Amino acid sequence: MRLRQTAALIAATALVVLIPTADAHAAAIACGGSVSTQGIAANGCISAEKFKEGKVFFRDIKAHTVITNTRAHASYVEYEAFLHVAGDGDDWMKMGSGRTLVQRRSTVGPIEIASSTRVCFAVNAKITVRVHVRPAAGAWSNWSSAATSQCQT
Repeated sequence: MRLRQTAALIAATALVVLIPTADAHAAAIACGGSVSTQGIAANGCISAEKFKEGKVFFRDIKAHTVITNTRAHASYVEYEAFLHVAGDGDDWMKMGSGRTLVQRRSTVGPIEIASSTRVCFAVNAKITVRVHVRPAAGAWSNWSSAATSQCQT
């Protein structure tokens, strides 16, 4: 009886471990360095997934953040994400923003902030996402950046 329970537990655990890897279209999330302000720390993160419609390749780029609250109380945290494509000049495009409640001494995320779908014209064009955060009515942090090649294979 004990052996069957152990075997069933091992089989169930193996299934749980295999399920996330079964989705071949899942995009990995890469995070940049940490920045902080007034007890709130954040990492800017990026994910990119390539897809094809007809004969044209596209890349769905998403900005994320991971936020840590080291304060002794919960805090509302605002965040913004901007996008830059190498070769498109020095302009940064605002992707989106949001606000979330982060409990005391805890971490949330990755939180998806926004996404942008781009045509893959220049192969391996560098895409950079930068994120900054601030506690409600507080000061903005510096920027945390993460980058990927837009249309790598």
